[in-house]
Amino acid sequence: MPVNVGTIDRALRAIVGLVLIALVFVGPQTAWGWIGLVPLLTAVVGFCPAYTLFGVKSCSIKE
Repeated sequence: MPVNVGTIDRALRAIVGLVLIALVFVGPQTAWGWIGLVPLLTAVVGFCPAYTLFGVKSCSIKE
């Protein structure tokens, strides 16, 4: 699986994912916070299927 998520993008995704998951335990405590698993998983793996569909790549090009 090719990597299409850059370093800064991965860090932002991880932060957003952790914040959303934290909302499950504090704050409104709704199940919608589990949607944070998606950005967290894409940050860990380094691959975003939506980026592939739209032809976007936020990582540096390795020649």
